[in-house]
Amino acid sequence: MEELIRMGNICKGYTMGEEKVPILKNISFTVKQGEFVAILGPSGSGKTTLMNIIGCMDVMDEGEYFLNGRAIHAAREEELTEIRNREIGFIFQNYQLIPTYNIMQNISIPLLMRGMSRKEAEEKCMPMIEMLDIAHRISHKPSELSGGQKQRVAIARALVGEPAILLADEPTGALDTTSGKEVLRLFKELNDMGNTIVMITHDLNVAKSAGRIVHIIDGELTDEASVNDMNKM
Repeated sequence: MEELIRMGNICKGYTMGEEKVPILKNISFTVKQGEFVAILGPSGSGKTTLMNIIGCMDVMDEGEYFLNGRAIHAAREEELTEIRNREIGFIFQNYQLIPTYNIMQNISIPLLMRGMSRKEAEEKCMPMIEMLDIAHRISHKPSELSGGQKQRVAIARALVGEPAILLADEPTGALDTTSGKEVLRLFKELNDMGNTIVMITHDLNVAKSAGRIVHIIDGELTDEASVNDMNKM
């Protein structure tokens, strides 16, 4: 399979007073097209910083990062903005829906940002909306939806731009158990359809829905395991 992500010796730190505190230490890993990878780590492990670098929302201090063949470590800010819009579909724990927009307006945002007309964007959104079973909610505002429905809207918004990779940050963190299981089942279906997914989580049971688990502790990748291996432990 073709590599979509290749990271080599990624380092990142933040300055606190006169001291520079290392957050990521020589991170190297790859994600292939069609994989479903979970990055598993406790609070403070560096997984959020790693997610921000994968998502081109932050830059590394050292190392190389290639996303879908593009050298992210050498990209300018305007290039990173374009890459975020075209190559990455973001799914957040708190959904990040615009409360004053209805569901159709929220989902079509990535397409409108590319200069597509509203009519064309809405037509392109409809198949995704129907697949995710939220067509009956397109005129509703986010406040009128359940947590599970909000996350379906967020997933639809992430998918409409046909990104190279879906990046999910604690996607079940704000959901009840039933809704969380439904979202993970949906992720597996999307992965079966060929979508590449990288999911950030602190929960081993959530991570086990992925095909491969990468552990991060104290800013270092400690080991990797397939879910079959994890289930034998």
